[in-house]
Amino acid sequence: MNAYVEPLVSLDLGIAVAVEDPKDLIHALRESFRVTVHPHSISLDQPGSDLRVQIQTDPRYAAFVQASERREVLGRPMNVARLEDVLSGKISAAVDQERRGSKRQKDLADIARILESYPRLRAQIPEEVLRRLV
Repeated sequence: MNAYVEPLVSLDLGIAVAVEDPKDLIHALRESFRVTVHPHSISLDQPGSDLRVQIQTDPRYAAFVQASERREVLGRPMNVARLEDVLSGKISAAVDQERRGSKRQKDLADIARILESYPRLRAQIPEEVLRRLV
């Protein structure tokens, strides 16, 4: 998100990786982080740090990694998902009834922020999501 709209204060960093089997990744991460494995993500934290990292391992995000673009984020060049892919992921997350309500509300707010900066993308948002935007 920070590559496309102004950042919000957050202690979270979301990363997507394209791996078929994350076991080696998990093993390597355990050397430096406390690792919690979820069905489609891996959460990382470190004692003494407030930063929380969530690595998305859901196969639907693999294409996002492959199509990523080089952009500047908070003054640092890095590969980021294309804006259309970020929006698609936010829409999927916002309608996922298995996610906590507060997380879905944050995704809706992110969609609204994207639309404020990129109104041309409104046509890509399903009507059910548009109705829930404030």
